[in-house]
Amino acid sequence: MTTTKELLRSVYGYDSFREGQEAIIDSVLLGKRTLGIMPTGGGKSLTYQLPAMLLPGTTMVVSPLISLMKNQVDELVAAGVPATMINSGVTVDEIKKRLTDIKNGVYKLFFIAPERLEDPYFYRFIQALPLSLVVIDEVHVLSQWGHDFRPSYLASVDLIENLSNKPNVMALTATATQKVQADLINILAIENTVKTGFARDNLAIKIEKGLSQQEKFDFVIAYAKNNPDDIGIIYAGTRKLVDETSELLVKSGISARAYHAGMLDHEREAAQDAFLYDECQVMVATNAFGMGINKTNVRYIIHLSMPGSIEAYYQEIGRAGRDGLPSETVLLASARDAQLQRFFIDNADNQTPAYRQRELAKLQEMTGFTATQNCLQQYIVQYFGEQIPPCGICSNCTDTRELLDMTLAAQKVLSNIVRMGQLQAGNYSKTQVVAVLRGKLAEKMRWTGFDTLSTYGLLSDWPVKKLNQFIDYLAADGFLLVSGEYNGLRISDKGICVLKSEQSVMMREIKTTQPIKKTRSQNCEIGGDLFELLRKQRSMFAKELSLPPFMIFSDQVLMNMAEAEPETREKLLTVSGIGEKKADQFGDEFLAIIKQFKQVT
Repeated sequence: MTTTKELLRSVYGYDSFREGQEAIIDSVLLGKRTLGIMPTGGGKSLTYQLPAMLLPGTTMVVSPLISLMKNQVDELVAAGVPATMINSGVTVDEIKKRLTDIKNGVYKLFFIAPERLEDPYFYRFIQALPLSLVVIDEVHVLSQWGHDFRPSYLASVDLIENLSNKPNVMALTATATQKVQADLINILAIENTVKTGFARDNLAIKIEKGLSQQEKFDFVIAYAKNNPDDIGIIYAGTRKLVDETSELLVKSGISARAYHAGMLDHEREAAQDAFLYDECQVMVATNAFGMGINKTNVRYIIHLSMPGSIEAYYQEIGRAGRDGLPSETVLLASARDAQLQRFFIDNADNQTPAYRQRELAKLQEMTGFTATQNCLQQYIVQYFGEQIPPCGICSNCTDTRELLDMTLAAQKVLSNIVRMGQLQAGNYSKTQVVAVLRGKLAEKMRWTGFDTLSTYGLLSDWPVKKLNQFIDYLAADGFLLVSGEYNGLRISDKGICVLKSEQSVMMREIKTTQPIKKTRSQNCEIGGDLFELLRKQRSMFAKELSLPPFMIFSDQVLMNMAEAEPETREKLLTVSGIGEKKADQFGDEFLAIIKQFKQVT
């Protein structure tokens, strides 16, 4: 019997598994209900593809988006694995043909949307199959605590549970907090959870603060021009901002496309294809773009405004550097970002008080992330319930500004919050706290008597922006707790220690403006003459086969090939990332290029 290691080598061209992959695969092959939690770009797809090839019968993958299904099917077929999909983008006649082929064992895997299970004909059809495994991808959307909760996904669970052929179930996600994990284990009766670290070692996470909208536009134009050979995604909070930014980039001579839900289907598809096929340098998009786009050579992600949660942010930055090569993300944060996200929460469809409370809590965590002076990668990983040492490459870790002792200023802020609560019971918002500290209490708040406090006007010499940022920092680093509908502030145990002078508060000087500059700390040394020749050949294959270039070989595989300079098929198969089918299909042309290159150098 073929082993998992043999399949890994022959199909995918790798000698060893990434962290967590083998544990998930072994668990599934033992028949255990398995939850796999791996970072975006960590190789989740392989953890169900290998079992599907080894298990008898067929594997069904439940996937949330057509683009995600298509991407997975194209990659599997390119690697020589028989796979197909059944969705609303396929004609009725073609669906009938595919169902017949599935029944006859032509395909080892097929992909569906969760809503397909509600079709009685299809439900009867899959119950007649030798169905060994059901995979639920992007499973965090099952949980009410998860990012992008989808009731239709949750409804599919009972249908899967009631299948008469009793397939095993596995579930996969990249974004699962401890609450989400507990929810998923309960909903799906998970027997074994395999979780790898959430850290992305190749990703330099950076934040630029205090930029006006025009300065943000200037930043993205300068950044794209400074990195002309790199592919990037720019996320914007609204459709209008997407259109404005893409137009400015194009006017500046940068190859850019726009993508958002307000465009026609064929317009979005054309934009996505241009991006996948390396025909445009920059995609400017709302969060409608990205899920299922396994494009491996995205080198940077820029956020023009702050996302509404750590989960959403983590998923979006995870689209950079999926091949493991050094990449970068830059968040251009401003005070107005939280207002936009709060608007989205206020106007969400079918919202409940519980939903609103959860989303506001997530927004507060994200606001804390933009304010912290601790390691940014560390902050994200801690949010998901893990601990790591500082990454050493984020904008906070590389910040050379001098640390200042801000204990006295912190004590003034904290004692003011205590006195406000003592005078008028309750937790008060940042806006109210700032007004008292600056001695600018609104007339309608005079009844509170806050203007009689000894702390009234204690920081009147601080600009309002600087004071707001300082309070955000105190909340981000745990000196203050934020809760309730209006983000009321109260002091934590850590803050009490500061008031008692048992702990100091050290932070870097707050700057209200940041210089526009190229921020790449991790320039990718991707290149060399042979690499460029191999890349041109890859582009020719891509056009000939109508496949995105990364589906033929990733930049990392081309680098491996350029470094190894193989001269025979046997040597080519020893290059990491080259399996047997791709060696047969593309090997001769690449070997000829390498041979010719070696003759002239």
